[in-house]
Amino acid sequence: MDGMGIGNSNMTEFAFRQVDVFAARPLKGNPLAVVIGADGLSDGQMAAFANWMNLSETTFLLKPTRPDADYRVRIFTPHQELPFAGHPTLGSCHVWLSMGGVPQGRDVVQDCAAGLVRIRRDGDRLAFAAPTLRRAGPVGAEVLAAVTRGLNLPPDAVVASNWVDNGPGWVAVMLRGRADVLAVRPDFRALGDLQVGIVAPWDKAVDGDGAQFEVRGICGGVDGFEDPVTGSLNAGLAIWMIGSGLAPPAYVASQGAALGRMGRVTVTRIGSDIWIGGETVTRIEGRVTIPDL
Repeated sequence: MDGMGIGNSNMTEFAFRQVDVFAARPLKGNPLAVVIGADGLSDGQMAAFANWMNLSETTFLLKPTRPDADYRVRIFTPHQELPFAGHPTLGSCHVWLSMGGVPQGRDVVQDCAAGLVRIRRDGDRLAFAAPTLRRAGPVGAEVLAAVTRGLNLPPDAVVASNWVDNGPGWVAVMLRGRADVLAVRPDFRALGDLQVGIVAPWDKAVDGDGAQFEVRGICGGVDGFEDPVTGSLNAGLAIWMIGSGLAPPAYVASQGAALGRMGRVTVTRIGSDIWIGGETVTRIEGRVTIPDL
């Protein structure tokens, strides 16, 4: 796998890709920056580069440290490192495979801060096995009240709620329909440190049959934002909704419409595993120089 290229005392050159993940149409998914062979980078360099890229996530491909892993990845937002995230998992695996990576077994095994994550190839599409939830179960009244205030919703707009945290901290609320999800105007600052997933079923007669659920991922705080298409959130939602009978064992989720994107996430339960998949396409490839700090 191509890695570090030209290096000097001031900067090092790396192979680089930018990929479009979960896109139903070109340039309508969630972009991801991937730095390849990044073992020589410091934490500070990774954080600074991710901040400069200013995408929802930037990842760094590294040699695995566990014998049963095929590669290791570190995942950074512009402001922090995450133990796991979904679209960076699929995008990083896509890049690793495109650089000549060959898995040890049938599935690709990714090593990240949240542990080992299995990724399966289905033609050109990739899917990851939803990781175990770090926090699940009912949402307390105080947190739920903070969520509805931050989303500018009346309390009776929420028909169900649950913690669906697999690393980023997601708490989920279900609304009555797709139009209700798309109408939400969040107050990011009011949400504080809450990471909120909003979901509702599509009405086939009104919304069509392109998906079965509409999803939005809202990240609160002073630097709050809405994520275009979110694999980790959809993984957590799937565990909750399929497990509680709110969703069938296989469905398609739409995300990103509120931002002018067209993300599609496929969800399939096979045995005890729930697989979260979507299209991934390379849009930019080349080399990038990252300075020493």
